[in-house]
Amino acid sequence: SVSPGDTSVLAGLYGPAEAKLSKELPDRAALEVLLRPKVGLPGVMERSREQLLRQTCEAVVLGVLHPRTAITLVLQVLSDAGSLLSCCLNAACMALLDAGLPLAALFCGVTCALQPDGTILLDPTARQEQEARAILTFAIASSERKVLMANTKGSCSVEEMQQCLAAAQRAADTVFQFYRSSVCRRYSKC
Repeated sequence: SVSPGDTSVLAGLYGPAEAKLSKELPDRAALEVLLRPKVGLPGVMERSREQLLRQTCEAVVLGVLHPRTAITLVLQVLSDAGSLLSCCLNAACMALLDAGLPLAALFCGVTCALQPDGTILLDPTARQEQEARAILTFAIASSERKVLMANTKGSCSVEEMQQCLAAAQRAADTVFQFYRSSVCRRYSKC
């Protein structure tokens, strides 16, 4: 369970398990991401976020080590007070890490809200997101702060997007430190 501020997401990972023939991939593990809203059934918004989350996870999971298997990641939204996609990304990475799956790198999600006056806010609340001119979420890898995924809602210039990315890459270091300390606490290896 990961919760920056008042947004919290519970993650569960199942597999690697035997894949259904229809979903089996001969050369790697088939990865499925299911995003469950706090109430009701998943809709268009959840489906598009599932795709972004799956693409990000597939970029780091070394699925070739588990061909013909299925890995299912279920993310349950417990509360959404803003920055939901980045919270889902962080919960997904922690779940992969916790399951001991082989990963090429860790990743984290950072959301930036671009205010009407051009100010950049990190981890915006739902209210700050409503007032923003644009909301940008990045998935950033621990190796060389590479961008694995970028999602933009609203309008911003290329220059503003680059400024948001730079801020997100700096913020990513803090998230990776959090991962390290929580893994250390859990396994008492530090």
